[in-house]
Amino acid sequence: MENEKGENSSTFKMGNSAQERSLPYVPDCYVVPPSCESRDALKSNSEIVPTIDISRLRSGNDERRRVIQELSLACQQFGFFQIVNYGINQRILDDALVVTKAFFELPAKEKKKFMSNDVYAPVRYSTSIKDGFDKIQFWRIFLKHYAHPLQRWIHLWPQNPPEYREKMGKFSEEVRKLSLEIMGAITESLGLGRDYLSTQMDENGMQVMAVNCYPPCPEPATALGLPPHSDYSCITILLQNLAGLEIFDSTAHGGSGRWVLVPEVKGVLKVHIGDHVEVLSNGLYKSVVHKVTLNKDTTRISLASLHSLGKDEKMSVPNQLVNDENPVRYRESSFNDFLDFLVKNDISQGDRFIDTLRIKD
Repeated sequence: MENEKGENSSTFKMGNSAQERSLPYVPDCYVVPPSCESRDALKSNSEIVPTIDISRLRSGNDERRRVIQELSLACQQFGFFQIVNYGINQRILDDALVVTKAFFELPAKEKKKFMSNDVYAPVRYSTSIKDGFDKIQFWRIFLKHYAHPLQRWIHLWPQNPPEYREKMGKFSEEVRKLSLEIMGAITESLGLGRDYLSTQMDENGMQVMAVNCYPPCPEPATALGLPPHSDYSCITILLQNLAGLEIFDSTAHGGSGRWVLVPEVKGVLKVHIGDHVEVLSNGLYKSVVHKVTLNKDTTRISLASLHSLGKDEKMSVPNQLVNDENPVRYRESSFNDFLDFLVKNDISQGDRFIDTLRIKD
């Protein structure tokens, strides 16, 4: 099908996509189906989306127990919460956003040095999800790179802008430390103890930085930055410069659910529960289904730090959470298993990795 500009709208590829070219219209292949549309999203506020003061985890035992209970409730209801007082200097967050914006403003030939459609690549620049393969494309540009252990991967990261490695490296290190503290609280909330996974994730765990740019979209109601999906990770810690993240509250409206727009408040980080914590909890905690909406006038930047076990290490349901009344409900899987799934499936059509792990009754 040709659009009014005489271009075939099904042939946009990375390096030449509609969002990279700042087209003044939305081509047909970017138009999302009604099930993905965001028009009815609830305008959220801090009372709706849980916010947890992480500094309370470092308080006395009684206070720690109270905040862990708050965290547990958020993981059960939303699979999502916001955090404050987490101990990272605001300058580190601001610097990471600045170098991200500077990277995406580089000339195309500089960014194309990292261009790849290989989901197994440790560093890759791309657009949409899988360019040229998925039926629907998304108004997104991204750079993904491995980040732990930092000394193993940082030499593969962009050298331009000149401060990218330094500023993004510092952000990655600080967020990884925070992820270990949060994972300790999550495993403690499940009765597994705070050290159940922390050493394993500290020594051999994976950290993947998804550095995202969502350029202005001329018709934001017809397209999306990302479709409804959940993250494969244990947890994802997200920093953004503008609102645009929506989470699905499956408990609302008698179980039919609703979309909730997550507000943007400077200094607040977002935490997504991923598929592997849903497995770890044997279904008590849910990986949050979320999507990304677009802005007509302003570029949205987000930095998603995804934390999991090692690439080939399997996440499985602990024996402590299994009994006759609560049998194992999930198959074990690894980060590599997710990458294999991503190659073979189309998440723009609603395919979810977690659905392949659930054991049917």
